Amino acid sequence: MCGIYGFFDRTGRNLSEQTLAAMDSSLVHRGPDDSGAFTAPGVTIGNRRLSIIDLAGGHQPFVSDDGRIALVQNGEIFNHVELRAEAQRRGVRFHSDHSDTEVLLRLYEREGLGFLPRLNGMFAIAIWDGRDAENPRLHLVRDRIGVKPLFVHDDGRQVLFGSEIKAVLAALPGRPALDLPALQHYLAYNYVPPPFTLFAGVRHVMPGMVLTVEGSGSHTRRWWSLAEQTPASQTFTAWQEEFLDLIDDAVKLRLRADVPFGAFLSGGVDSSTVVALMARHVREPARTFCIGFPDPRFDESPYAREAAQRFGATHRERIVQPDMLDDWARVLWHCDQPHGDASFMPTRSVSQLAVQDVKVVLTGDGGDELFAGYDKYASFMADPALRDLPAADFAQHYVEHTGLFGAQARAALLQPWLRAKLADVDSVRDVAAPWFEQATHFDRVNQMLFLDMMLLLPGNNLVKPDRMGMSVSLEARTPFLDWRLMEFAFRAPGDTKLKDGDKKHWFKRAVEPLIGADLAHRKKQMFTVPIGEWFRGPRKAWLAALLFAPNAIGARLFEADTVRKLFDDHVSGAANHTRELRALAALELWAQQFEPELPA
Repeated sequence: MCGIYGFFDRTGRNLSEQTLAAMDSSLVHRGPDDSGAFTAPGVTIGNRRLSIIDLAGGHQPFVSDDGRIALVQNGEIFNHVELRAEAQRRGVRFHSDHSDTEVLLRLYEREGLGFLPRLNGMFAIAIWDGRDAENPRLHLVRDRIGVKPLFVHDDGRQVLFGSEIKAVLAALPGRPALDLPALQHYLAYNYVPPPFTLFAGVRHVMPGMVLTVEGSGSHTRRWWSLAEQTPASQTFTAWQEEFLDLIDDAVKLRLRADVPFGAFLSGGVDSSTVVALMARHVREPARTFCIGFPDPRFDESPYAREAAQRFGATHRERIVQPDMLDDWARVLWHCDQPHGDASFMPTRSVSQLAVQDVKVVLTGDGGDELFAGYDKYASFMADPALRDLPAADFAQHYVEHTGLFGAQARAALLQPWLRAKLADVDSVRDVAAPWFEQATHFDRVNQMLFLDMMLLLPGNNLVKPDRMGMSVSLEARTPFLDWRLMEFAFRAPGDTKLKDGDKKHWFKRAVEPLIGADLAHRKKQMFTVPIGEWFRGPRKAWLAALLFAPNAIGARLFEADTVRKLFDDHVSGAANHTRELRALAALELWAQQFEPELPA
């Protein structure tokens, strides 16, 4: 687990040592144990290391024996043991004891990028290849679903990259402008959907993609696609057997570490399944972590305690103060972008608890997106007419149903100058529709899930465990997002996941023998905090001061009367505008720290 950064200059110029040091220091929280960099004319690739595997021998970058290839990675290759053994049988010599990063280098030396489909892991990789002295190149590779982040800025001459946007910002001359189309998308989705960011010119390297940078330009290619799966009917018994085998092996692989590890445990079906399987493969009791709240409406700690006892885990929990808003600005600094999702704050709290005992945790992230665990899926599909809509109309309705501000609400919110600039920006057409077009062979349920896999996971839900874990130097691993399990899930028809309103239909039946019927069928409780109530009570004045300050970014972007009505109707109890106010507040807190320039 690490943070990576670097640049490629097409004119052969190098960044100053001061700039490189700033990029490096911006990622110290991701890798406090070690740092290293490789430099050649016009290129540097660097790494901040959180030592998890091969503590003594895993220093990065790894450089080929002839010095013409250098590689850094952020993440873990869980099947590196098998890949190393296979390479050794072919006569490949390794210099480290068991570093997964050296495995990547040796595979690339012999196969180029052809080895990528054999990787089982979470990773962002930078490879400098100088074997062609006339045309050196830089490959930027992201894992299949975007568990590990990677951002890039290309001004035509110079390419900057980093595991977090702040590493890229450290090398830019001045503050970047606010990306207005990305702002429109943030207001539509409640997060900034990839590849967009709120910083003009900064974009995600998309999951399952390779970005290759050369002197003549850049090009991308996809090396993995979830959309290539073909749905197939299967009996429940066969489905259950394959599912349990896959998730068991995914958990087992993710227990490979040279440091203490544990798991986040809420007592829900996903985390309980992970811990139950984890308990099978560890010699000592699994270590589990949970936070709770004084308000029983938001407190999952009794369920987590019960699950931990059932699986023989050593369990730690902490009841935290309900008002966590004092930490919100710091959370957003680690995120680089605003997020309207309040669960980032309790995720940071449970990460702070876990890191006292372990360096790695397993989580249940991804289970809801693979197997239809959110209420929004059931509520949306409750209208049978939606199943027969044309694809474009289905996409429109789904985004409007699950998003934040609809098209009309955004138009009322934006000031006239901004509304005019964004008149041709459509957050369904420009963001969601291309993904829906790839998913037309899926049924309606799997179309919804596919969109969330492509946008919600890398744009929000995977940002949460990565950034909140990395904020305290804790690695989070996600067994449900093993590539084999993802492909398996999208070969299953939608009615195995959502049937007559029953979410995770077959999933829950399959894990009943493993975790018990009570945990398998416990009603999902969202991991969040009662911000809406705080906005009506102890944080009303704080929110007003934030949103209506004369220098607020919202004062330059949004209609004051529209924001005021949202606020007044919410605090009076006339309406519940928690999500809208939460997103606007997050934008303000983010802008206070990053100070983006507004375009003319």
